Amino acid sequence: MSNAIKIEGLYKTYESGFKALNNINLQIKKGEIFALLGPNGAGKSSLINIICGIVNATSGSIHVNDYDIIKDYRKTRSLIGLVPQELTTDAFIKVFHTVAFSRGLFGLPKDKKYISKILKDLSLWDKRNDRVQDLSGGMKRRLLMAKALSHNPSILFLDEPTAGVDVELRKSMWEALKSYRDSERTIILTTHYIEEAEQLADRIGIINNGEIVLVEDKDKIVQKLGEKRLVIQLANNLSHIPSQLSDYQLDLSPDGGKLIFVYDSFSTSSGINNLLSTLNSLSIKIKDIDTEESSLEDIFVKLLRESR
Repeated sequence: MSNAIKIEGLYKTYESGFKALNNINLQIKKGEIFALLGPNGAGKSSLINIICGIVNATSGSIHVNDYDIIKDYRKTRSLIGLVPQELTTDAFIKVFHTVAFSRGLFGLPKDKKYISKILKDLSLWDKRNDRVQDLSGGMKRRLLMAKALSHNPSILFLDEPTAGVDVELRKSMWEALKSYRDSERTIILTTHYIEEAEQLADRIGIINNGEIVLVEDKDKIVQKLGEKRLVIQLANNLSHIPSQLSDYQLDLSPDGGKLIFVYDSFSTSSGINNLLSTLNSLSIKIKDIDTEESSLEDIFVKLLRESR
């Protein structure tokens, strides 16, 4: 699969001396949904703003569909749609007109049919004659998406697309995004909602302190970095872990009532059967057994701690 975006050796240092980005190298494939995760101040917005031509890089190169964003800036701008965090449109203009106006900014001819389709897809058609200021917060978020799609870009950036949106509306927006990916658009989103990345993304990138910590397929992240834990609830509390169990790298809960065993679920031999046999030989009675698995959020928090 060819690349929609290719970033090489990207640095950004602001006049204050703050280094926002440090040697970013990243490739985003055509037709994928790529989620960029990171804490506040990690460099997410700086990276998006540079790709979209809002902020200048200190050094490095970026290509969008093989076009250089500096040399071919008009072409690359036309390929990109941006959904910002904040509403940036006239409060008194009507919904249909502001979306049509955004299309005109790219020098494209009027296309009422296309604008109407966007509004219908985003459940804004009934609000087409309403003023922007009369929309709810969730509808305003949808309006930003409609404006970003007005010139039919092949690449769509969404900076915290569902921030402040209720759960029901958030899920309906997810469905809209999936449908746009199905139309062969490339979608890049930043989000604080781990669930959002899990639901939408094909691949996930984690950025912290201006550096890319990890880029991986969503499913492979959990497989490679996640843990599976066997939680053994004991019939009788232990004061310590017997020496005969030292090879199993067990943890004992503070109250002595549980043994926690971390194992590799993808290995041909997890060691669980041997552990249970050893417990039986030591006359350690088991009350209950449960398994737990690392979530994407667990892995995200762990990686951020390690990258500090």
